Formats: sequence, structure tokens, C-alpha cells
Amino acid sequence: MVQVLELKQQVPSPRRQGFASEADRTRLAGTAMKAYRRLVEQWDLTGAQAAALLGVSLSTWERLKSEGRGKASVRALSQDQMTRISVLTGIYKGLHLLFADGMADRWPVLANSGPLFEGRAPVAAMIEGGIPLMLDVRRYVDAVRGGL
Repeated sequence: MVQVLELKQQVPSPRRQGFASEADRTRLAGTAMKAYRRLVEQWDLTGAQAAALLGVSLSTWERLKSEGRGKASVRALSQDQMTRISVLTGIYKGLHLLFADGMADRWPVLANSGPLFEGRAPVAAMIEGGIPLMLDVRRYVDAVRGGL
């Protein structure tokens, strides 16, 4: 019996997307802000809520939300801001997979008796809890819809 050794060409694996590189953050900032502006509108958030979820002051939020519209370009967002937007858009998507009606966009601002929320609306809880609670909410939504 003759053994045939097959040589496989080494194909480099694609670079995992991250937010550490300023070049990546600059490239993704416009799309991230467009998604975040849409989420803010769909969830009917106040400017103060939108700013707090993004981890910026209200004046910074007002400036950021107008960047990228028309011909103006969006400056690079911080790694923290990109992470927040990524997690929040994941929650948004999960809710739209879970609910077939307007509840997907009402759920984040409704009082919730779940242990993560302690009677607060998920948005209020995430503002207080920051990225760690945002990640918990993302896992919660994914678990409820059976995505874990």
C-alpha cells in the first residue's frame, strides 16, 4: 500500500476584526455612527440617554450625531465607543429577531422585573452599569431568543 501525502497550501486566516487599531476605527466609524443614530431613533432615546449609553457628554453626542451626514466625515471613535455601539447594535438585532412587532423597539425603555434590571428599563440599567451590563443584556437577549 502506498501512502500519498497531500500538501495543503497554508492559507493565512483572516485578521480578526478589533477596535484597537485607529485605522480600523476610522474606517468603521461612519457605519457605526449611522447604525447608532438609527438605534437611538428607533428606541426613541433622549439626547441624554444616547450620550450616556455612548459614554460621552451631551455636547459631544450632539457633535457626533451630526458628523458623517452629507459630505462631512466621521472622526475615529474610541475603542470604548466602538465597543458600546457594537454591543448595542447586537442587542437591537437580537430584539428584532425575538419580537416581530414594535415591541423590539419598546422593550429597551420599558420597566423590566428581570434580575438584571431590578425594575428599571434596560436602557437605564445599561447607563448605570456601563459596558459590563450592556454585555450581560446582550447575552440575556440572545439567551431568551435561543441564540446561545
